[in-house]
Amino acid sequence: MNKLKEAIRHKTRRTSGESMKCILGELNKRLRGWYEYFQHSHKTTFPRIDSWIRMRLRSILRKRHGGKGRGRGADHQRWPNAYFANLGLFTLAAAHTLVCQSRKGNH
Repeated sequence: MNKLKEAIRHKTRRTSGESMKCILGELNKRLRGWYEYFQHSHKTTFPRIDSWIRMRLRSILRKRHGGKGRGRGADHQRWPNAYFANLGLFTLAAAHTLVCQSRKGNH
């Protein structure tokens, strides 16, 4: 997991000039590959990683809007999880849920 986090840190630098669409495109490739390899990990792993990734993305957005510090509560209200889902962010927890449902036959 440390290698994944290091790769995500590299792609989500707050001073990066890349568009959010470009950042999400690169992140999604990395996350899909990582998920395919580690999909049998414990289910609590995925929501924690998803949350950490969204925190990194919110910090980019806060920096671009002139904000400082960590601002976790305000950032979460300003850019809720649904915001990133609408942008197309791959979610490890949702992917894991779908796989588990299909294994059980609950479509």
